[in-house]
Amino acid sequence: MDVFDDLCRGVRAQGSLFGSSTLTPPWSLHFVDGAPLTLCTLLSGSGWIVAEDHPPQRLRARETVVVRGPATFRFVDEVDTGAEPVSCGEHCATPEQGGTRHRLGWTDCGEGATTLVVAAYPVRGEISRPLLDALPVVLRVDAGGADDPVLDHLAAEVAVDAPGQQVVLDRLLDWMLVCTLRAWFDRPGGEPPRWWAAQRDPVVGGALRLLHAEPAAPWTVSTLADRAGVSRSTLAKRFTDLVGEPPLTYLTRRRMTLAADLLVERQAATVAEVARAVGYADPFGFSAAFKRVRGANPSEYRRTATAPLVPSGS
Repeated sequence: MDVFDDLCRGVRAQGSLFGSSTLTPPWSLHFVDGAPLTLCTLLSGSGWIVAEDHPPQRLRARETVVVRGPATFRFVDEVDTGAEPVSCGEHCATPEQGGTRHRLGWTDCGEGATTLVVAAYPVRGEISRPLLDALPVVLRVDAGGADDPVLDHLAAEVAVDAPGQQVVLDRLLDWMLVCTLRAWFDRPGGEPPRWWAAQRDPVVGGALRLLHAEPAAPWTVSTLADRAGVSRSTLAKRFTDLVGEPPLTYLTRRRMTLAADLLVERQAATVAEVARAVGYADPFGFSAAFKRVRGANPSEYRRTATAPLVPSGS
């Protein structure tokens, strides 16, 4: 398991297709739900993605844009379009509403029409936070590359109504998202997060895979170095240089991220059980590490994270 695999675990489409729409000008779709990640891809035509407080981004056929929430955004035919905005929080199915596929109502497929497919991704828990933190509010990837075959499959699937279509679309959209993020991280002149480049290093990459595959194992710098086939000092220096922090500091942060999700997801689990699940035999040592990294002890974190939201004004 490499770092990217692990961080993508909490980002999966499941009934997340908002809709596929064939549009003729003028149009203005306002996506108001502020999903953590929204993937927009054009099968034909062109338009503009306009996110809150960010410059408009031109989107052409077979190009893809990913918008990071909670910002809302519009998809318009022209930046100064006169079209009345259509709120897609009301007209598109959202994950909270069951995520069923729903056409927005534009059916004119004449010359010059624009066909848009949009998928919103709920991102649950803390495990994918480093991935979200590495992304700008709007990222665009040009047409061409590894995702072109996916677009062909996506276009064919959107054009039919067949049993199992939602499952197929979900997996195609997952594929699109991964291809888009990889292309963006690898773009010429880009500045990907340090873990992206580090995972390709023959020494540090192996250590990172071990820490992500077996975070609860009793790792030391020496045991990691032995598995990587280098000296302890070589691993410690190379890891710190490439990742930006020592191996065991990275491991502790990773364990506390996993623990934060377990505290929320497993309400019946005791703090001691969560501690053991992430590699701590001593719940007191775990609690001290958790508070140091997360700013609250495990019980406080659980109470805050699971407290019901109180509507404003109540």
